[in-house]
Amino acid sequence: MTIRLTLLCAAAPTERDVRFGGDTPLDERALDQVRAVTGSLPTAGAWLAAPSQRCRQTAQALGLDTVAVEPALTDMDMGTWQGRAPDEVAAGDGTGLALWMSDPEAAPHGGESVARLCRRVSAWLEGLPEDTVRVLAVVEQAVARAALLHATGAPQQSFWRIDVPPLAAFQITGRSGRWNLRIPAVGSSA
Repeated sequence: MTIRLTLLCAAAPTERDVRFGGDTPLDERALDQVRAVTGSLPTAGAWLAAPSQRCRQTAQALGLDTVAVEPALTDMDMGTWQGRAPDEVAAGDGTGLALWMSDPEAAPHGGESVARLCRRVSAWLEGLPEDTVRVLAVVEQAVARAALLHATGAPQQSFWRIDVPPLAAFQITGRSGRWNLRIPAVGSSA
């Protein structure tokens, strides 16, 4: 049986102060943006959300009442950079930031490397039960990137080349360890 997994990136606060690993609550304007996309998402038999507040709030704003929180979809652990702005990190550890952005195995912040995140997300995808049919998962941007790399077989060095804005949605389909990326047409709910 083919698994149809729709990944929806969580909404972001409209007045956003970008920080590594920041989990700022969604404001009313961001929640309205979520509600506006509700009808454009494909149907699902199961709903999942990453543990972060913004992923859970996004799922709630979609009207998903029975959402299971999935720990494997947790955002990347940013270690000592957690909660810090990119400019602040660049000023204090520019060499570490450059290394982290160029080497998927690097984790100068003491947290999770891109490679480790990709392995975690890949293991979760490959561990989905064979009888899984249609799932909608609200995820963090880093998790979406990792899933895209796994589905397409792209190298981990491509991680930072994928721009995944808030409320971006895409579908991957698979069975028996083979995944395909499916990009729905605008306005499509399939």
